Amino acid sequence: MKAFLDKDFLLNTDTAIELYENAGVDLPIFDFHCHLSPQEVWENKPYESITQLWLGGDHYKWRAMRMQGIGEQYITGDGSDWEKFAAWAETMPHLIGNPLYHWAHMELKMFFGIEKTLSPLTAREIYDECNEKLSRQEFRPRSFMEKSNVTFIGTTDDPVSELEFHQLLEKDESFHITIAPTFRPDGALFLERPDFNSWIRRLEQVTNSKVSSMEGLISALKHRVDYFHENGGRGSDHDIQKMVYIATTEKEADSILKKRLNGEGLSTEELDAYRSFLMKELGKMYAQKQWVMQLHMGAMRNNNSKMKELVGTDSGFDSVGEANIAEGLSGFLDALDQEDSLPRTVLFNLNPKDNPILAGMAGNFCEEGISGKVQFGSGWWFNDHIDGMEKQMKELANVGLLSHFIGMLTDSRSFLSYARHDYFRRILCNILGDWTEQGLMPDDKGLREQMVKNIGYYNAENYFTRR
Repeated sequence: MKAFLDKDFLLNTDTAIELYENAGVDLPIFDFHCHLSPQEVWENKPYESITQLWLGGDHYKWRAMRMQGIGEQYITGDGSDWEKFAAWAETMPHLIGNPLYHWAHMELKMFFGIEKTLSPLTAREIYDECNEKLSRQEFRPRSFMEKSNVTFIGTTDDPVSELEFHQLLEKDESFHITIAPTFRPDGALFLERPDFNSWIRRLEQVTNSKVSSMEGLISALKHRVDYFHENGGRGSDHDIQKMVYIATTEKEADSILKKRLNGEGLSTEELDAYRSFLMKELGKMYAQKQWVMQLHMGAMRNNNSKMKELVGTDSGFDSVGEANIAEGLSGFLDALDQEDSLPRTVLFNLNPKDNPILAGMAGNFCEEGISGKVQFGSGWWFNDHIDGMEKQMKELANVGLLSHFIGMLTDSRSFLSYARHDYFRRILCNILGDWTEQGLMPDDKGLREQMVKNIGYYNAENYFTRR
């Protein structure tokens, strides 16, 4: 029987163990999508407690604690740091089978050297030990990144952001990790949101322009794409809750936009038509800049209206949607491709039923000289567990080219989440090791080691830095 979280964790064959030790363990990390704060990286302030570092913005943990029956006071409320940590420790023993149980203990071991399992019995001891270490210089945000051998992170940024902390970090000669902004134009796309008009006013301010028409909106967004590019931006990201594409003229989209700016109500079809037109225009901008476009599809947002009013959005009340995405996605990608304006694109799905759709769709749009131009992105959010990662990679391998896969990302707000890359690499090594021992791939040491290195790091680096 293996010990919990031993050195061969998740590695079930001798070939997998050798592969991980030779090719996976020391790879750098190219974390192309996350929600870290560049301000926190710049300021590099010490954390007052492990609670602030671990629980401060982690809606994965918040969700689990609510399911345990923990009161909101000890999750997002005014409970003390110790009370919140104790509530998390109470939840931990009930998370066996959930990736949070693995990630939490991997993070304790990797960053704090703590190998005890977290429970109510060990909570105070672990809390005190972590807090003592967090007072040291080597337990600050930059140190966590450097210890994890991170070379690149892509943050997620509103187009109206001034990117001041990205600029400061770029000029800091003592810091050698690339922190690149990622263009996330939700404010422009979701015109049904109550704050749409106020967001437009902010866009007008940062571009010194008037946005009263679709022409003006496109011009302002191009201005911000240019600005992001000048500040190291090389990608965009989009929350696509339902993938619908309706061929729409600029005149039609302009009429819809003006109705919204005038405070008029819009139909679902008008919202879809407007978003279809604007997404296509944005895709063309990205292709011109040779950016990567990321589409995160299928989240069903803010299911609990009462809790949205109480604690806000992005607080752990989203789940998996079930809208069909095949026709809309095909129409959108094809519309861009017809104009030779399809950028390199990463497709992420939240509903695992869509795995074959995305794995197959990626093969419809290719370009000479670009390996894996359209990517089936890694198991995301509700799929970034052992079964989900295995399923995603195997479905990709079944109909595509696994060797060109750009691998894992953290999608996290925590500086400790780099343990997820190790989790992913162990799962990848286990798959390839198992295939080798079953005779499903050649017993070629060099071939499988290169696959791990490419999928674990180099494919993503080449994909996002390609010119």
